[in-house]
Amino acid sequence: MLNAWLPLVQCSMLLVRAADRGRVVQSWNRVFGEIRKVFKWQHTGDMQEPGKRKSEESAADEPVRPNKKQRVRGERKSKTSGGERYVPPPKKRHLGVSFGESHFRETYCYLEGGLRKVRPYYFDFETYCKGRWVGKSLLQIFSSEFRTKPIECYLAAARAGRLRLNEEPVQDLNIVLKNNDFMRNTVHRHEPPVTDQPICILAENEEVVVVDKPSSLPVHPCGRFRHNTVIFILGKEHNLRELHPIHRLDRMTSGVLIFAKTLEVSKRLHEQIQERQLEKEYVCRVAGEFPECELTCEEPILVFSCKFGVCRVDPKGKPCKTVFQRLSYNGKSSVVKCFPYTGRTHQIRVHLQFLGHPIVNDPIYNTNAWGPTKGKNGKIDKTDDELLKDLVEEHRAKQSLDMLDLSEDNLKLVIEGRDFEESGISQPATVDISSVDFSVKGEIAKESCQSPDVRIEEGKTISEGCGPNEQETQSCQSPDVRIEEGKTISEGCGPNEQETHRVSKDPLCGECKIERPDPTPKDLVMYLHALRYKGAEFDYSTTMPEWALEHWQED
Repeated sequence: MLNAWLPLVQCSMLLVRAADRGRVVQSWNRVFGEIRKVFKWQHTGDMQEPGKRKSEESAADEPVRPNKKQRVRGERKSKTSGGERYVPPPKKRHLGVSFGESHFRETYCYLEGGLRKVRPYYFDFETYCKGRWVGKSLLQIFSSEFRTKPIECYLAAARAGRLRLNEEPVQDLNIVLKNNDFMRNTVHRHEPPVTDQPICILAENEEVVVVDKPSSLPVHPCGRFRHNTVIFILGKEHNLRELHPIHRLDRMTSGVLIFAKTLEVSKRLHEQIQERQLEKEYVCRVAGEFPECELTCEEPILVFSCKFGVCRVDPKGKPCKTVFQRLSYNGKSSVVKCFPYTGRTHQIRVHLQFLGHPIVNDPIYNTNAWGPTKGKNGKIDKTDDELLKDLVEEHRAKQSLDMLDLSEDNLKLVIEGRDFEESGISQPATVDISSVDFSVKGEIAKESCQSPDVRIEEGKTISEGCGPNEQETQSCQSPDVRIEEGKTISEGCGPNEQETHRVSKDPLCGECKIERPDPTPKDLVMYLHALRYKGAEFDYSTTMPEWALEHWQED
């Protein structure tokens, strides 16, 4: 019908002057707008009656716009009403680079027998659905990629409410995964003990924090370690958070460790490292009489086991260079200063093994698993898989699998020669689920005793013994951080001291069924120490460790 008005409009445009045509167009637009409203109101009734304002209409007749939550529920209902499972859009996770109070309060640590121990705690492993999982059921995924446990254990975890998909408990493992599915698995986590030696702060300013890292502590959470790491200890006990490691030290290596306090400082210092402006000095004690002359080793190094980070000299490896200088020899072992010009994994340890002088107590590169010559000149008469199995078996016999960051859960995969990277994380020993009470979720109540004030035995600071004088001692830890031998690093956790760090048993945790002997503090020290780090704008060093003194003799 509106088309019938077009000739009239065209004629009216010809009758007026060009200067007035703009006003005519606006008038016709208003006319056509009113006509459209009338037609829509008569046919659908969706619009208000012509001539009436919306405010004059009854509020009951006005359609109510649903809020965001109602729209999401409606959308989810419409998508699932036809039998299709709703998958929420992915969310951005890990917004910060640091760990906060919620992470620190997951559990607590305590000192016992020269060791720093972590009370077992519950932890959520989280992941979005991987591309290769799309279209497969959870049952298929657990059967093919998480094979260290029988499927009955995963069924038990589902029945206990510990497996969640998009924050909903999984009732049936036959559910098929879709893109953007978010999975959460709650496990009972055990951390290996580490040395109770404190982390001494060597220097701190507005840009960096420099510490003397004890042996046996990883720099950041990895593998089975989380609370027994430098990052967590600095955050919980020194209130130093959002730190950026400038370099890495192996877990068993002690010495100078530098953290930047801001991302800008971190980038600036990393540029110096990339431009080879960083001078590094290490000291170690090696087996036998090391040559008096300066030695340079430039053998390429290959990582042949990513799970353990075990390396060997290989022509296909990455180029690297280390210079060695002997400092002393006591008739059995030599103290050697090391200058690594590159930063390959285990570079100093592998090069010393190749030269026939491995570090005296190196738990990986000074073992019989490498053969009679222990890898001297790169001679290893076995395949990589055979070497890895022999290495694991040797530590298994010594009950020292923690040195490899290996628990019983993944041990079966090594013995069978199966791929770790596909196995995922699971509980160790077989769990008898016939007697499990699934009404007990096993959740540990968050401790209300996580006080920032920490006490030590008889009023001594945890930093005692860090240095030769009181000033160095006090710099090792803030004055209000104290610990008692055999007590938690959270003062006032309970009236009964023996129950303070009692291990809670979990009905589904195979690790809880295993009794492992604790390592001795001596077992947790490797004779390799980062002595000095020097850059264009800094120079940080520590004193020589006791085992590196000239006349030191091993017990």
